[in-house]
Formats: sequence, structure tokens, C-alpha cells
Amino acid sequence: MTAQPQIAKAGAGAAAGAAQGSSEFLSFRLGAEEYGIDILRVQEIRSFEEPTRIANAPPFIKGVVNLRGVIVPVVDLRIKLGCEKVEYNDFTVVIVLNVKGRVVGAVVDSVSDVLELPRDAIRPAPDMSSASVDTAFITGIASVGERMLILMDIEALMSSPDMGLFDSAAA
Repeated sequence: MTAQPQIAKAGAGAAAGAAQGSSEFLSFRLGAEEYGIDILRVQEIRSFEEPTRIANAPPFIKGVVNLRGVIVPVVDLRIKLGCEKVEYNDFTVVIVLNVKGRVVGAVVDSVSDVLELPRDAIRPAPDMSSASVDTAFITGIASVGERMLILMDIEALMSSPDMGLFDSAAA
């Protein structure tokens, strides 16, 4: 799967889009839901390969992979965000992210496309007072045709203290 040329083109357009009041997002699926993350955080998209497990890591940390000499922790977002079914198949991919200067992999069910969304197409995340619903990492909701896209602050999620990927002083 070679999605890099599309991402490189999208990243170049992001600066122009920001000047016009829009942003570009990489959309991906986790179970039945579709999410979007800032395209500027995406380094590349790779097919899923079983990572090397790390002892005593939480279940959502699948392990580490060697990416051209860099040891990259791999987080399964489906487990982290409580998806009912976690299944690895030919569509499962790892989105390689650059978060606060660190490379991190995120396992998702599939990648859909790169979308340019005008600011007025993005609605604020609903205010949920329930303690069981954590909306801290949701930056907004966008309607794209018939689809609802949950926009996620992937940097805040990956650098949250419960992830254990960053020193708490650095996060």
C-alpha cells in the first residue's frame, strides 16, 4: 500500500488550506466509526506487521517495530478507545505519526482518504457530562456527505499520561 504520494500532496495543500480557513484530515475507521486526524501529524501509512511485544505493557500498547532504525511504539487505537471488536485483516494499517517530536504508530481498521474541511463544516464536540464518556480528545464533528467524521486531537491522546509514551514532565 503506497499512500505516501497522496499524503505528501495533502500536506503541501494544508498550508494553503489553512490560509483559506480550512484544514486537511486523514480519515480512518475504527469499528463502525470514522475518525479524522490532522494530516500534518501523519508521517506515513504502513501495512500492519506484528510488533515485538513489550513485557508488562498495557493491552493497547501492541509493542514496538523497527522503522528504518527507529524503534517505534505501536498503539492499537481500537483497544485504547474501547472498540467492541479488534480484528486484524488485510485492511488493518499502522498510521505512523510524529507527535511532539517522537514517532509513534497507531493501528486502525483502515484508512479512507484525505479530506479538506472548511472551518464552518466542523461542529464542536458534544458536551457530555457523563463520567464514562471522555471527549477530551475529540476536537469536533464534521459531516461529509452522509458520513459523520469524529475529529481527534491525536497529539493530546498519544501524549496523555495514561499512554505512558512520554515523560509526564514533557507531556
